[in-house]
Amino acid sequence: MSTPKTRETSDVRQGILDVGQRIMAAKGYSAVGLNEILATAGVPKGSFYHYFESKDAFGEALLESYFTVYLAELDEVLALPGLNMAQRLTRYWQIWQDTQSFQDCQGKCLAVKLGVEVADLSEAMRAVLKRGTAGVIERLAQAIETGQEEGSLTVRDTPHAVAQSLYQLWLGASVMVKISKTTQPFTTAMATTRQVLDLAD
Repeated sequence: MSTPKTRETSDVRQGILDVGQRIMAAKGYSAVGLNEILATAGVPKGSFYHYFESKDAFGEALLESYFTVYLAELDEVLALPGLNMAQRLTRYWQIWQDTQSFQDCQGKCLAVKLGVEVADLSEAMRAVLKRGTAGVIERLAQAIETGQEEGSLTVRDTPHAVAQSLYQLWLGASVMVKISKTTQPFTTAMATTRQVLDLAD
């Protein structure tokens, strides 16, 4: 059973992570200093090292927290009642479009924003990204397999290979959306996704 002090410590730590996620999703990892995060979170700089050993340790915890929430939300979407699996998967990619555009994503596009940058900066952060993205792909593969079994979709390769290809497609589309400042890459990604899964228009 957690004590009030334990809960307070957990709340402060999570508060720093939440603020960091929003700021870094907008600016990137290297461009954001600890002072900006702590000032926004209202936490003294000296307190930071009570929760995190370094900025890289903070980045690692940030990505862990992000993927924990992301995977839980993905699980919820893939279990929505009253829909078949093809419809649930379509809902997932519609949510992707709504939350990972070139406009303010409020921290929802953290993996897209930081993926390339931190993979070259920190092995620990790269490992978290690898585990997190593998978790997404595994869930999508299971959903595709279920959809195939129930007859709501059809694929010509293994569910895992299709899930991996589609996830990479949407990551690439997210980058192109930021470059082009339009949502056209998402429109193209959705059309390709429907074709790969043999979904009716």
